[in-house]
Amino acid sequence: MKKLNIKKIVKDRYKEIAKKSCGCGCSSTPSVSKSIGYSEKELKIVGKANLGLGCGNPLAFGKIKKGETVLDLGSGAGIDAILAAKRVGKKGKVIGVDMTNEMILKAKENAKKQGIKNVKLLLGEIENLPLKDNSVDTIITNCVINLTPDKTKTFIEAYRVLKPGGRIYLSDIVLLKELSEEQRNNKELISGCVAGALLRDDYLNKIKAAGFKVRILYENKKISKTQYNNIPLESIMVELKK
Repeated sequence: MKKLNIKKIVKDRYKEIAKKSCGCGCSSTPSVSKSIGYSEKELKIVGKANLGLGCGNPLAFGKIKKGETVLDLGSGAGIDAILAAKRVGKKGKVIGVDMTNEMILKAKENAKKQGIKNVKLLLGEIENLPLKDNSVDTIITNCVINLTPDKTKTFIEAYRVLKPGGRIYLSDIVLLKELSEEQRNNKELISGCVAGALLRDDYLNKIKAAGFKVRILYENKKISKTQYNNIPLESIMVELKK
């Protein structure tokens, strides 16, 4: 499937989710978020920014400090950007980048509701970040890179904008066995974080090829059963260092 088609499928799906303000089923969203690492306190802070779209909680592992500039790749409705904004405080700032205009608008609305003023939300693609070289201290991203057609370019771009010594806290879906061609071309699986995912070792090798040092923090195989109908995959939480 062509890269442009994949982007359109993903964009159309998340446009629809943003309009409905509901990801994996409104009634199940809080329980889904708790199962992947969000606390009750965090979910109260973010309010309607929680659409249950993640596969982990990068903030649970991320060493984010006061005063830092944090970049959220694929910021969606703003759940992680809002939590990061609380962490960095008034002297810090958070930049969220998302390619879906409806998600940007939703995130701005959610940030305003929570009284968050140190978040800047930008429309753009994470393979072509609208940011200067060496401009952010920390990057977070949650179940997004699997959706990008060009993962190599995404990791290279992340490396470019990150300051020397900076870190990425990344949660994503990786495959444990190869999918069938039918699964790879299934529109629901493409927008559902499965069909675009890479095999675990391929994914980690692309990260290393971009120049990062890699430390695996956590691997969640249970998510295959709880959210993905036993497809052979896992959620992986990784710290990358430039």
